[in-house]
Amino acid sequence: MKRVFQKLHAVFLNGYDAQLGEKRSSRMGEKDGFPVSDKEESIGQNRIKIDLLIHDLKVPLAVIEAGITSLLNRQEKYGPLTEKQTKVLQRALRNTKVTQNLVADALELGRSRKGIMNLSDVRLSSCLGEALIELFDLNNSTLSEQIKACRSLDRLKETLRTEGLILEIDDRLWSAQLPLDEGKIKQIVRNLLSNALKYRKREVSLRAYKDQGNLFVCIKDDGEGIPAKYHKKIFDCYFQMDPSETCPVRGHGLGLAGVMVLLEDMGGKMTLSSDEGQGAEFIVKIPLLRV
Repeated sequence: MKRVFQKLHAVFLNGYDAQLGEKRSSRMGEKDGFPVSDKEESIGQNRIKIDLLIHDLKVPLAVIEAGITSLLNRQEKYGPLTEKQTKVLQRALRNTKVTQNLVADALELGRSRKGIMNLSDVRLSSCLGEALIELFDLNNSTLSEQIKACRSLDRLKETLRTEGLILEIDDRLWSAQLPLDEGKIKQIVRNLLSNALKYRKREVSLRAYKDQGNLFVCIKDDGEGIPAKYHKKIFDCYFQMDPSETCPVRGHGLGLAGVMVLLEDMGGKMTLSSDEGQGAEFIVKIPLLRV
């Protein structure tokens, strides 16, 4: 399992580098008169190799998941487990599922780079609900199970509020079916919420609304905020704020860079509203293109 995770980490980072590097190389070629087509061909071949490696991770991860699930659910065949053994296996299973999501995310970035969108009429409750479950499945499995058990929006809001997460969305939009690329939307929401929860003081808000043919998703934390001088730089790959600043170091790194790639390829935008000591709000605008 350790080797699988190490391999995933390496190809996942290379995937980001290849994608962001391709855009930089393309711009340089147009600007400096280099043979862009040759560069694009070389980068494209490298991208295929990376995508193949990432895709090949799906099989061993599926085998690991099936094996752990069998040990947990078929104790009459494989032998009884102690309470500690059960907890260890459950944690391993959660991490395996998270890694499977990372593989899917990496492949989604590859498809996004090619301009591929998987639009379908998606119920927003399903899309956002699954994003929340996947987010908490790793570090708060109890909350994840509670979210799964929620049968109404009011119940979900109450459950999340006890954990300092304020969900602001009306019932009509929550139950609406919208033309979205569900995989990309879930990846964007997970990344932004993960950052907000990491840097909050007390609470985070997730607000969604529709306006003029666009879906807006706003994620806000009440943390120390981001100084204005960093507002553009934090979207760069691997960027981290100066640890000598008064506010905590924000290591957004690859997450925000990946979110920008996904949004740009959907025709969307993301803006940041923040200042030092005043929290941070990321506002995502996603065009609702008809299927």
